[in-house]
Amino acid sequence: MLSVKQLFLVALLPPEPVLGQVWALKQAVRQRTGSRNAVRLPAHITLIPPTRQPAEFEASCRQTLRAFAAARQPFLVGLENFDWFGDRTLFVRVTEAAALRSCHAALLAWCATRLPAVAPEARPFTPHLTLATRDLPAAQVPALRQDFAARTFAATFEVRTLTLFRHDGQQWIRVEDFPLGS
Repeated sequence: MLSVKQLFLVALLPPEPVLGQVWALKQAVRQRTGSRNAVRLPAHITLIPPTRQPAEFEASCRQTLRAFAAARQPFLVGLENFDWFGDRTLFVRVTEAAALRSCHAALLAWCATRLPAVAPEARPFTPHLTLATRDLPAAQVPALRQDFAARTFAATFEVRTLTLFRHDGQQWIRVEDFPLGS
């Protein structure tokens, strides 16, 4: 019997109050533009982008992430202002990213030997928190660019957990949080 494949995603979620502040920005963009893609997940920094895997992947992924997280220590991430990928993705910039890049590289190396179903990434790692993406109406981009160029935002937070999400066909479900250094 063939297993139905599901989407999985590994991310870092900022703690409150940063989580709520970025969520409010996402909601404001959604209300202004109708863009809904970015509000389907809480504010997060993607470590392993959506990967389609059989349902059995979840158990081995959880075990792998639990062991990886236990071997890592919490670290700081800084956020500052906004930027764009092309004209379709508005995001909060990650500025203090050395420890984050180190964590990401270590996670990919860990997965290469312990969870080989996770394919190596084809694109360079560009940590960010998405505010709007893909379904952003092109006609509204110039005004949105101008608005966010005039805004400022800054925050620093400690990353204490990794989070596994699974898409249930309708929405992303938070499967488990993996505390760092536990």
